Amino acid sequence: MTVLDETDTGLPQRRELVTEIPGPRSLAIHERRLRAVATGVSSTLPAYIETASGSILRDVDGNSLIDLGSGIAVTSVGHTAPRVVEAVRDQVGHLIHSCFMVTPYEPYVAVAEALNELTPGDFDKTTALFNSGAEAVENAVKIARHHTRRSAVVVFDHAYHGRTNLTMALTAKNMPYKHGFGPFAPEIYRASLSYPYRDPHGLSGRDAAVRSLAEVESQVGAANVACVLIEPIQGEGGFIVPAPGFLAAIAEWCAHHGAVFIADEIQTGFCRTGTWFACEDEGVVPDLVTTAKALAGGMPLAAVTGRAEVMDGVHPGGLGGTYGGNPVACAAALAAIDTMHRLDLARAARTIGSTVTDRLRSLQKEHPGIGDVRGRGAMLAMEFVRPGTHEPDPDAARAIASACHRAGVVVLTCGSFGNVIRLLPPLVIDDALLADGLDVLSGAVDQVLA
Repeated sequence: MTVLDETDTGLPQRRELVTEIPGPRSLAIHERRLRAVATGVSSTLPAYIETASGSILRDVDGNSLIDLGSGIAVTSVGHTAPRVVEAVRDQVGHLIHSCFMVTPYEPYVAVAEALNELTPGDFDKTTALFNSGAEAVENAVKIARHHTRRSAVVVFDHAYHGRTNLTMALTAKNMPYKHGFGPFAPEIYRASLSYPYRDPHGLSGRDAAVRSLAEVESQVGAANVACVLIEPIQGEGGFIVPAPGFLAAIAEWCAHHGAVFIADEIQTGFCRTGTWFACEDEGVVPDLVTTAKALAGGMPLAAVTGRAEVMDGVHPGGLGGTYGGNPVACAAALAAIDTMHRLDLARAARTIGSTVTDRLRSLQKEHPGIGDVRGRGAMLAMEFVRPGTHEPDPDAARAIASACHRAGVVVLTCGSFGNVIRLLPPLVIDDALLADGLDVLSGAVDQVLA
C-alpha cells in the first residue's frame, strides 16, 4: 500500500463563490430534477455538488462551500478521505458483491472485530452488519425481542430513529417523517426525556429518569419491556443532551428488570462527541449499540454490536440482508476507523467543540433570541426562541440557515419545533476554515436577530 498524506484534501480548503447560490448550472439540473425525482425527496440547499474533499463541497458552478453538516454526521474523516478512497478503489478491483449470507469474505469479519473492540463494554460481543441506520435500529429491536421474549419497546420524546415503518413508530416528530404514512408498528411506548432547557422543574438527570421510568412502569409494566432505545444525545430531535445521570439511571433500570438497553449511536458515534461513543462520557455501557453514518466514511454501512449472549440468541438465518456488510463498504469502514485512530479524531472533536462553543456562547450573550447553546464535542447547536420566552422561533432558524447557505456555508436545522441550527463539521476541518464558517454564521445571526 502506498504511503498516504493524511492532509491531502484535493480541493483548496477555502470558501469561494463565483456565482450566486444556487448558480445557473445547479438551477438547470434542478429543473430536470423537478421532472424526474419524486417530490417527497427534498434537499436543504439546491446547489448540486460535483466534487468534495476535506471540509469543502464544490458545486457544478464552481462554488466552494464550507460543509458544517458532514452529510448529516457521515463524513467525519472528511470528504474523499485518502485512506477511504484508496481502500474503496482497491476493493472494487477484487470483489464488489457476493452476499455474506451466501459466500462470505474477510472484510465483514474484520469490521465486526473492530466494532466489538471499539464499542463500550469489556464483555464478549458479536456484530451484524446492515445498510442503514434504520435497518440497524430495526434489527436491534428484533434481537431484543427475541432475547427477552417480550414485545414492548420504550423510546423517548423528541427521538429520531429512522423512516421505515417500525422506525417511524419509534420516531417522535410527525412532519415530515410520519405524516400520512400510518398505521405504524405496534407495541411502541414513549416516555419523557430529560431536556434541561425545557424542563420547568429543573430535574437532575436521575430525578428525570425516575419520572420517565414511573411512566413506563405504570403504562407498560416493567415485565413487558423488551428494550429501551435512546440516543445518548438526540440528533434530529434538537441535539438534546440529557442531564448527567439520566442515561445511567435508565441503563440500571434495564439491567434490574431484564430489559435490553440499546444506545442509538448512529449520529453520535465514531469520535463525533469527543469520545468514540457518546455513552462513554458517563461510563454507560449499553447491551446493544447501533451505528451507521460515520462508520464507513461516506459508504452505506450500519451495524448492531452487543453482548454475545443477546446477539447470538437469534437463530441462524434470522439476521441479514442482500447488501448488508457489502465488501466495498466494509473496506471503507476499516479505512475510516484507521483514519480516526491515526488522526485522533476524538481529540479533534473536543478541540472543535471548545472553539465553536466559545463563539456560540458569545453570540448568545448578544442575542436573547438564542435560548440555548448545547452539545458535546463537534455536535453542537443553538436553539432559537422569541426573546424573553421559551417559545420556539423556527422562522429565525430558517432565515439564519438560508443566509449561511447564500454565503457558501452549509448548516442544518433540526428539532421537534424546527428552531435549532446544528453544526456537524468534519473532524478534520482546519482552524482557518472553521473560523470562516463561524464568521459567516455569526454574521447571519446578527443580521436576522438584529
